Amino acid sequence: MGKGERPSERLRVPQPLIRSRVPSGRGATEQPNVTGDGETALTPAFWLALAATGVAAGLLGALLMLILFEVQYAAFGYHSGTFQAGVEAAGVVRRILSLLVAGAFGGVAWYLLRRATRGEHSEVDDAIWRGDGRLAFRRSLGTSLISEVVIGMGASLGREAAPKTMGGAAASVFADRLRLSTAQRRLLVACGGGAGLAAVYNVPLGGALFTAEILLGTITLPVILPALACSGIATLTAWVYLSRQATYLDVPDYRVGAAVLVWALLAGPVIGLAAAGYIRLVGWVSHHQPAGRRALLAPLAAFAVLGVVGIWYPQLFGNGKDMAHDAFVGTGTMSLFAVLFVLKPLLTSLCLASGASGGLFTPVLSTGAVFGALLGAAWSQLWPGSPTGAYAMVGAAAMIGAGMQAPLVGLVLVLELTHTSFGLMIPMIAATVTATAVARHIDGYSIYSARLPATGKPGDPQGSPGAEDGGSAAPSA
Repeated sequence: MGKGERPSERLRVPQPLIRSRVPSGRGATEQPNVTGDGETALTPAFWLALAATGVAAGLLGALLMLILFEVQYAAFGYHSGTFQAGVEAAGVVRRILSLLVAGAFGGVAWYLLRRATRGEHSEVDDAIWRGDGRLAFRRSLGTSLISEVVIGMGASLGREAAPKTMGGAAASVFADRLRLSTAQRRLLVACGGGAGLAAVYNVPLGGALFTAEILLGTITLPVILPALACSGIATLTAWVYLSRQATYLDVPDYRVGAAVLVWALLAGPVIGLAAAGYIRLVGWVSHHQPAGRRALLAPLAAFAVLGVVGIWYPQLFGNGKDMAHDAFVGTGTMSLFAVLFVLKPLLTSLCLASGASGGLFTPVLSTGAVFGALLGAAWSQLWPGSPTGAYAMVGAAAMIGAGMQAPLVGLVLVLELTHTSFGLMIPMIAATVTATAVARHIDGYSIYSARLPATGKPGDPQGSPGAEDGGSAAPSA
């Protein structure tokens, strides 16, 4: 070792089977991501719990999607085709009636569940970031079932929150059964949460990166190995019912062009500004949800507004999957993209404000898709030649990356969800990096941290309807 060189004697725990070093004499642990397991020992008991968690996350995710689809079919009277087509064919009266029933059911069901399980935890993010990783299975199950029913009936919320919650809840149960340490439980619950998302969207790599980049904030070997294993097992298990195809089918294989690349550099900061505004809106409405008996009627009122607006814009029903797909394939006008870009965040936030539980992943992604399509269509007036769908793909990646404050997850999820458009990688990176950097510089919250319960309120404060279901805002900056 030369003079002034720093010795590398990080201790690998557990020790490798081969104890001798390679001829250079340098330590394997000089590569930072392969150092010891730290507090989270990857013991045989942990791997057993991880395998069980993966299977449970896949089965529970498939069950929740079965419930969601059956509710959609019953509510809108269709049995094939897209959800949006089913909503449009159902007629105005049926659409509004479906949401009124969803509001009445959701208001009563959430009110009773939260009273019966006061003080129990069902929010994966908070359990990992601020707690000991423990989740209450009965509250998690109740919240998830109610959420999927109301989303199936048209509520403007994401469907991923329920499988994420149930993956984490199953992990918490297995951690207790096998007497894992607190650190092991946190890692296992994070893997279960990411695996739930992976299973229902068929995105094993995206689910693993969701675990590492968002839930745990580190991409090291002792984290990414179990995260990949759990998401892979869950995705494979969910194939017993769910499709092995991409979530968004028939999206063209777009290629990069000079127009799209230059646009991405200019649009990224604008999308970052929009994402920061969306996140602040989510944080505000989450913290000002109705308490007490007002929570019984709030979902009914909010869903009624959605139903009325949906008379003219049925694309706003549900999580926005079909809205994003239309943008990805270039279907729609500038005026329609502009209206959907404004209304989707407002109505999703209104649903959250009512105390409803649900996810934000697809609503944010679909907002980014129509915003990208809008900005791209306008840009094409100056520099024609590139399809609107290519701009929508870039916009979706940038918006979800900035909204989650996780650019890797945003990029991978859009590619895995469509199984196409790797040719757009460079403009997608350019827009996602700049959008995430701008959102981080302006504010720094994400669609997950903005919904955390206020500091000092680990349970339901004074009967608040959503402290453990993502219903309260984070403490002020």
